Formats: sequence, structure tokens, C-alpha cells
Amino acid sequence: MNEEKRRYKAEIDGKTYVIIGPGSEGHMAAVTQMLNTQLAEIQKLSPSISKQDAAILLAFNAISDQIKYEKELFDLKNQKNQKSDE
Repeated sequence: MNEEKRRYKAEIDGKTYVIIGPGSEGHMAAVTQMLNTQLAEIQKLSPSISKQDAAILLAFNAISDQIKYEKELFDLKNQKNQKSDE
């Protein structure tokens, strides 16, 4: 099923971006808020870090979390399948 793509203006670290995607307005707002919070935390912990390096660290953390959650989901599906086979 194709979701309708929407345009969303997001202000991230003081710069405006137009994001185009299938997410709802609420979803995009939540992502923007979390992104700004996490960027601010990285910059607070390391005040001399460049905006580019902070963005790279944030992306690294996000992908690391994604891999962890995908593995957890995979493991849960395997557990469910094993119980179904019993």
C-alpha cells in the first residue's frame, strides 16, 4: 500500500528543512523534536564539536539503535515461530 507523501517544514538546529515523506504531521514533529533534543545533548556534552560531527554522531547512534531493535524483533519472531512449531 502506497502512503501519500507529505511536505513538512522541520527546523533542525536552527535551520529549516523541507522533509518529504509518508509520515503524519505528528510523527514528523516528534522526530524533529527528538532530533533537536539529541543534537543539543551531544553539543552540551562536547561543546567544541562541529555541527557536522554532532550530526554524524547522532546518525551513528540512530543506526546503532535501529540495528539493536531489528535484532530484538528478529529474536522475538524466532521465539514465536519456535513456540508455534512445538
